[in-house]
Amino acid sequence: MAENHIPIEKLSYCEPVKEWLTERYGAKEADAIWNKVVENYNSYLAEMEDVGGKKSNHAKAIYGGLLVFALYPALPDQPPISELSDFINHMFFGPFVKLGKVFDLNRSLDMALINKVFENSGNRDRKDIRKYPTGFVNVGKPYDKENKVASYNFTQCPNAEFAKKHNLLHVLPLLCNSDFFAMEQVHGRLIRCGTCGNSDLCDYRVVGNKNPLAQKYEIETDDGGFLVSRERGDVK
Repeated sequence: MAENHIPIEKLSYCEPVKEWLTERYGAKEADAIWNKVVENYNSYLAEMEDVGGKKSNHAKAIYGGLLVFALYPALPDQPPISELSDFINHMFFGPFVKLGKVFDLNRSLDMALINKVFENSGNRDRKDIRKYPTGFVNVGKPYDKENKVASYNFTQCPNAEFAKKHNLLHVLPLLCNSDFFAMEQVHGRLIRCGTCGNSDLCDYRVVGNKNPLAQKYEIETDDGGFLVSRERGDVK
């Protein structure tokens, strides 16, 4: 195991998970389930290649994702994934609810700002992948200033690779779908036709929710549980 991996007790998501378990299962059973979650997480961590630990550009996504992968198999009733989605959305992107009070992707300045965030993140990803080849492979795309579209693609995602390896693809939508929730909170629309879990790449296009391009797509759930964007004429 890489020395710089993030142990479970260092994750900020632990307390929300414990609270959710207690609320759903009661304190006694929640403690037993949490012990199994820790066991699963440590087992996964032992085989995980070095992705940069807390220095990774996507530390929260990778290790938070690992926590979700450790959580679901530990649940005794194996509930439908949909029953966890609201909790996971808020666990990962709860701060976006407050952010939406001051940040609006229908404004040109805010769109330019989020594009800058994407650019900086992509540049760091392309630097990190040289050190950590199993991390995210980010393919940047130029900002479409005329149509106000910020975009990039992932052609490799460690969460997707982990899910495939451990037969947890049915859990992966909990991570991927939360991106739609995040963009909605800042008055945006994520246009994504596929992820690395159900396609050969994760295409990430963001526009304001009043942008004409947003109206051309409808969000549906595919057979694997992934939210996907379909042009309205192609929606079944």
